[in-house]
Order: sequence, then C-alpha cells, then structure tokens
Amino acid sequence: MTNPLLDPVAITPARFEQLGRSVATLLETGLDVVLPQAEAVLPLEAAARGIGRAGVAALNLETSPYGTTIGRWLRQAGATVLGIAPQPRRAVEPEAVERALRANPEISIVSFVHVEAASGMRNDAPAIVSLAREHGALVLIDVVASTGAHDVRLDDWGVDVAVIGPQKALAGPAGISIAAVSGRAWRAISDNPAAPRGSVLSLLDWKEHWVDSDRGVIPATAVPLEILALEAAVERLLAEGLTSVQRRHRCAAAASRAGARALGLTPYAPDAEAAVVATTLAAPSGTDARVLVERARAGRPVALSAGFGALAPTVLRVDHTGQRARLDVVLSALEALAGALNSPPAAKSSAPDALEAAERAWSAEEARSVS
Repeated sequence: MTNPLLDPVAITPARFEQLGRSVATLLETGLDVVLPQAEAVLPLEAAARGIGRAGVAALNLETSPYGTTIGRWLRQAGATVLGIAPQPRRAVEPEAVERALRANPEISIVSFVHVEAASGMRNDAPAIVSLAREHGALVLIDVVASTGAHDVRLDDWGVDVAVIGPQKALAGPAGISIAAVSGRAWRAISDNPAAPRGSVLSLLDWKEHWVDSDRGVIPATAVPLEILALEAAVERLLAEGLTSVQRRHRCAAAASRAGARALGLTPYAPDAEAAVVATTLAAPSGTDARVLVERARAGRPVALSAGFGALAPTVLRVDHTGQRARLDVVLSALEALAGALNSPPAAKSSAPDALEAAERAWSAEEARSVS
C-alpha cells in the first residue's frame, strides 16, 4: 500500500526561497527571513548564543519557562543577565523595564516573550521594544505564540531578532520555524567570536550559506513534509487574510472569558494583559484543575487542559489557537467545563447561560472589529 507521506516531492532551492518570501509577506517585514528546519526552540537558542557574549549585559524578562531559558542561554554565552520577573498573575510592566534600563546603562540586549501560552499573559511588546531601542539595545523577542493572533509589527517596532513557531496561531507544522533578523543583529553576531559557527545553532551559517549566497543550495537537508505543511499554512492564512485570522482569535478570547465568567470562574490574566491564543482560568478554590479537566474531557475531545508546570493544579486553559479559534470549539469547551463543575464538590453552574454569554461576546467583538 502506498502512503503519500512516504514519497513527498523534492524541495528545490527556488521553492524554498519562494516560501521564505511568502513568509516575509505574511509578516510584513523587510528583515532577513530564514527557515531553520527545527522546532522554534532551536533558533531561540541560536539567537541567544549568537548575540550573547562576555562583556555584554542583557535585560531578560523572566515571564515563562521559555523566558527564563533565554536568560540561561545568554548567561551560558557569557553575558551578564539582569532578570525581571512580573508580579503574580501579571505581565511585566513597561515601567519596570524603563527603571531597569535607567539603572543599568550598560545593558545592550533586551530579550522577552511576547505572549505566554502557558499563563495566558501578554507583555506590552510595542512599549518594551520602544524602550529598548531608545536605550540603544538589541531586541530579541519570542513571538512564537503571538504571530497570527496578535498584531505583530517587527519592522515598525524595531525588533532585531524575532522567532516564530508556525504550530501556534499560524496553524502550521512544528518541525520548521521562522527567524527574522535585522542588519544590526547580523553585525552583532558576526562580531562575536564565540557565536556558534558550523553548527545547527549557527544563525551565521544561514547568513553565509543562504542570505548572502545565490541561494542555489538549501542549507542542511531539506525536510519536505514540514516545508510542504508550512507552504499550505501560509497559503491558507494569506487566503483568509491576517486581519480575519486575528479577529477570530479576539472573538474566541472574548467568548471564552465571558462564558467562563458566567460559570462563576475568574480569568487568570487581567483583561488588559490577556493573550488571545488561550484563555486561562483560576480553578475554583478547593478543586484541582487537572481533575476538572479529566472530568470535562471524559469521552470526548475538547480544547481544554490544565496549566503547565507549577500552574497545573490551579489553572484551566481553553485553547483557541489557530484553527481552534472558532465559536464551536469555545462552546464545546465551555459546555464540557460546565459539566465538570456540576460534579461535587464544585458549585452548580449553568451551561446554557455560559453558552449564551459566549455567543453574545463573540458577536460583540466581531461587530467591533468590522465597524
């Protein structure tokens, strides 16, 4: 028996280059776009180890496991790293970034995660990047979860290195990623004698063997299935329109939060700082989020999970990322959650009220977006 996945078409350099151009069009960026054939954690580490070096000071926002890990990579590369952690259940305040930069004029790198899929928090990227650029610092930003769902303007903001994971709001594959790099960042990496070279962690290899070449040979071995999947995802997004995709995410977030409140649940992230890729909710006092999720998912798949890591016992997540940013997905998750909450010892909750609130919120957000 023949399986089409076993014999994919060969990927030519011209096709690979066209994919990069399509991605740049989607991102509306003039930065150099490269497509490392690995999950997004690889170019994040490559960027941190490329710009981090002895004698350099960095400010890193430690708002998630990934945020903390970026700081660790910078330290391992030799940089002195000042970390900022937010208050519980809050994003990092731009004022805290401004104070840190003023108190530490030697800082030349600012790194952070835009949207936290785990906690549902959104850092104020335009304000933070603006502060960093005023200070003269390079900006490394993880926009893995936010690209496609939130307004991400790499060029307008003045980002130097951005890393995107297609598997999130772009609804694409996980085994290929996107890095957008500025001229300033390329120079900083090139001037770093300790930056990875001749390595899977080398962005400089992409610069030398792809960006600055005749692009006649794809760096490393092509991964055709991932490339084809990214092509399809980009084509689907361009066909729908990025504005429409972002609107779906906003509507899904509004519906999830309204429906959850109707169930008597409290959003974990404040409205003004909430991400639209997932709605995080505080589990009712005395209940374990993991138990609620197990009840809710019994017998049917729904876009509901417990929080990650330390948040697992106390946080519920409604996942409305990518193609899951649809009203039916949100309603199904809320209905399942209502059923789980109606099991002792949690208080009774009204599924019809929650579904009605969610539908109203979706319609209201949609009307605001198109007006």
